[in-house]
Amino acid sequence: MNVRIIQNRKNFITLTNFLRSHGCRHLSVQAAAQPKRNANTQNIVLVDGVRTPFLTSGTSYSNLMPHELARHSLLSLLQKTRLDKELVDYIVYGTVIQEVKTSNIGREAALSAGFSDKTPAHTVTMACISSNAAITTGMGLIATNTYDVIVAGGVEFMSDVPIRHSRKMRSLMLKANKAKTLGQRLALLSTFRPGFLAPELPAVAEFSSGETMGHSADRLASAFNVTRKEQDDYALRSHVMAKKAQESGYFTDLVPFKVRGVDQVVDKDNGIRVSTPESLAKLKPAFVKPYGTITAANASFLSDGASACLIMTEEKAKQLGLKPKAYLRDFLYVSQDPVNQLLLGPAYGIPKLLKKAGLTLKDIDSWEIHEAFAGQIVANLKALDSDWFCKTYLGLSEKVGTPDLSKWNNWGGSLSIGHPFAATGVRLCMHTANRLVREDGKLGVVAACAAGGQGVAMLLERYPGATAD
Repeated sequence: MNVRIIQNRKNFITLTNFLRSHGCRHLSVQAAAQPKRNANTQNIVLVDGVRTPFLTSGTSYSNLMPHELARHSLLSLLQKTRLDKELVDYIVYGTVIQEVKTSNIGREAALSAGFSDKTPAHTVTMACISSNAAITTGMGLIATNTYDVIVAGGVEFMSDVPIRHSRKMRSLMLKANKAKTLGQRLALLSTFRPGFLAPELPAVAEFSSGETMGHSADRLASAFNVTRKEQDDYALRSHVMAKKAQESGYFTDLVPFKVRGVDQVVDKDNGIRVSTPESLAKLKPAFVKPYGTITAANASFLSDGASACLIMTEEKAKQLGLKPKAYLRDFLYVSQDPVNQLLLGPAYGIPKLLKKAGLTLKDIDSWEIHEAFAGQIVANLKALDSDWFCKTYLGLSEKVGTPDLSKWNNWGGSLSIGHPFAATGVRLCMHTANRLVREDGKLGVVAACAAGGQGVAMLLERYPGATAD
C-alpha cells in the first residue's frame, strides 16, 4: 500500500520511500531528573482514582444507562477517599457518544450520586482523551485559584448509542409537529418516501475525511512499514501484561459493581484474553481487505466503563489528611493532519512535553500510552526513532529515540483492558501513579491519540510516601 502523508496541499511526500522497519532498542535508565516548574505554580496532586471494570459492549452493563456507570464511579471515589461530598467544589466529566437524555452527564451523574445541587458540573468531549481533558480542566481551575477540590472523570457506554432517523425524516416529523390542521398533516404525509426510514448510525469515523479510524490505522502502519507480525506480537504482549497485572492484584483502581439483573458481581475487566501467535495470524483483516494488517485482535474493542479521580492542591490534601498518589506536573495537547497523521498524537506530544519539562527519554520511569491499535503504537515508536520524521515534522535536529520498552505499558493497555473512550485517561493516570510505586520510579508519562488528529501528553511525579493500594 503506497500511503502518502500530506506535507502541504501541493507537495506530497511518501513516507514509505523514506522509512524502513526499525527494531525497538532499550535505553539505560538513570536517576530521574527534576522537571522544570514555574515559580508561581502550585503543587497540584492526584489524590486517588477509581474505575468500573471495563467490559466489552453488550455484556453485563447492557441494560444500564451511562449516568449509572458514572454514578458508580463517583460514589466509589468518595468511598475510597472517605471524602465528604460537600467538600467537592466542581465536577468535570467527559463523554464522547452522548446519551441525548443526559447531555450534561457530569451534572446528571453528580445529582444521582447525591452530590449537592449547589456543586457545579460540566461535561467535556475530546474523543479518546476526554477524561484527560477533564483532569487538565480541573488543573486549570485549581491553578487559577478558582476552586480547591475537583473531581474529574469520564464515561462511555457503547452498548446503547443514539440512532437517529434520517435528516429528511426528522424534518418531516418536526414540520408535522407544527402542523395545525388535518389538511396540513395530510399534505406533509404525501411527501413521505420509504427511504426516509433509513436510520443514521453513529460511526467511529472522521467527519472531515469520512474515513474510519481502522482504515487510517491500516494506512499508518503501511507508511511506517509495520508488519502484521509486529502488530500481533504487540497485541499479544498487551494481553499477557494485563493478565499478569490482573492476577497480581495490581488493578487497585478498579471497583466492583453489583449490576441490577446480573447475578454475579462484576469485578474484573472481561476483554483480557491471552491467545497464541498462531491464532492471531489466522485472523482476517478487519478494515482494508484483503491486504490490510489491522484485525479484531490487534485493535482496541468497543467497551463500556466509567472512571473518576480526585485532584486538589497539595496544601489542601494535607489539610484534609489525604495521602496523594502523584503530583500532576505538566501537560500539553497537540494537533496535526487528521487524514494521514490521525493517530500520531504520542509521537508529537512526547517530545514537546519532555522539552517543556527539561527531561529526556532516560528520565522517564513509567510510560502509559493509549493503545488504539497495535499498528498505531508501533508506528509512533518508529516515528520517534526516525531521523527523517523528527527533522521533517517535529523540527528537531535528530531523532528522539525509542523509549525503554521494559517500562512501557507494563500492565497492558487499551488493546487488552478495554477502551471506553472518555474513561481511559483516568485509567492511564492511575496506572502511572501506581506503577511508579510498585516499580520504584519517580516520573511517568501519559500520552494518547484522539480523533481529529489530536493528542495529549502528561507528566506525573510519584508523591513521597504514596502507596499502590
